[in-house]
Amino acid sequence: MNEKQHLGTKHSRKAGLLSIIPGLGQMYNKQIGKGIIFLAIFALFILFSVTFGVQAIAGLITLGTEAGRDHSMFMMVEGTLALILYGIFLIAYGINIYDAFSVGRLRDYGIKTATSLKENFSNAWEHGFPYLLTMPAYILMAFVIIFPVLVTIFMAFTNYDLYHTPPASLIDWVGFENFFKLFTQASWRQTFFDILGWTFIWTIFATIFSIVLGITVAIVSNQSFIKGKRFFRIIFLLPWAVPAFITIMTFSNMFNDSVGAINTQVIPFFNNMLPFLELTSLPWKTDPFWTKVAVIMIQTWLGFPYIFVMVTGVLQSIPGDLYEAANIDGASGWQQFRKITLPMILFATAPVLITQFTFNFNNFSLIYLFNAGGPGNIGGGAGSTDILISWIYKLTTSGTPQYAVAAAVTLLISSFTILVAYIGFKRSNAFGNEDMM
Repeated sequence: MNEKQHLGTKHSRKAGLLSIIPGLGQMYNKQIGKGIIFLAIFALFILFSVTFGVQAIAGLITLGTEAGRDHSMFMMVEGTLALILYGIFLIAYGINIYDAFSVGRLRDYGIKTATSLKENFSNAWEHGFPYLLTMPAYILMAFVIIFPVLVTIFMAFTNYDLYHTPPASLIDWVGFENFFKLFTQASWRQTFFDILGWTFIWTIFATIFSIVLGITVAIVSNQSFIKGKRFFRIIFLLPWAVPAFITIMTFSNMFNDSVGAINTQVIPFFNNMLPFLELTSLPWKTDPFWTKVAVIMIQTWLGFPYIFVMVTGVLQSIPGDLYEAANIDGASGWQQFRKITLPMILFATAPVLITQFTFNFNNFSLIYLFNAGGPGNIGGGAGSTDILISWIYKLTTSGTPQYAVAAAVTLLISSFTILVAYIGFKRSNAFGNEDMM
């Protein structure tokens, strides 16, 4: 306003009001080509609403009225798709009003604006390149990520199970009944909290042991007196190089109670070497406690190479002058580790360490492939070593599937992992550290 005298507000107001019907505001601003594009989008919106959108939203609300004819699940999917498309149209509508008002404001200040379609495209490319580049990704994300998430959310508030499976029967909205069931019904509550407790124990120990072992191995192998560092680093990478599926199945056979290598070869070997230990064969796959010990040890083995590689890179980037200065000041090895090495490791790797926690919280592969979540059955179709994610799988594939309850548990898992990740990133200032690197 200091550079150019403000001439009034009639153009911005009039363009904004006219753009209530998309395209008219742009045409008023003499941007005919752009106005036609917005008007065409509006016409497409009307056509979509008449042919599909309104009916799909109505189907999402009712989930069908006649069993055998209406398919509730299809209606939910179509209604969710319609909601996303309406959201995209709403964003386009907002852009239309904002664009008309902004160009009108420039006219109010007496600033010359682009009128031809070519000039508008050139201007958008020059000033809005980041938005043009990311827009296709956001649109794709709406269908690839947001769409299935919304369907899962909606499903959690229905009674979708074996006895309400379309098209033979309809699905109904039941509100928070599935969530109340998990916390109030005795059988469901006992199973849910047993699995939740073990999930926390599994996640904490598997994550901490992997991180501690990875950091320890990296620090030891990085010492100057260690010879053949490259060879040892290759050896330590083997658990990561071999596909996890193969490793898990191999360990599953090794921990077999009767013929597994652990009970038939490893334990007898230690007994021969150290007779005073008097080790006995252990029920690795038939006793819940020892099965839990086994899966935690296996995940420690599978998880530490990743931490090892990452921490090795960090250690090699720490200036040697810091340690020289610490030696001159008389700092012990433990003090150097606590004041220099560990802070540098955590500073650079905090986001990844947090993702290790969320990964283990949802680590389906190891739990299911090792012993199918067994041994035993603690209710709800769950075994004694099932975590929440593997229990969800069983809820949806058992003889009496409980799809709605599985969706409710999924939402609880997602909410928890998102909260933990957010708090972890916030406390560690993980993203704020990027400006300091």
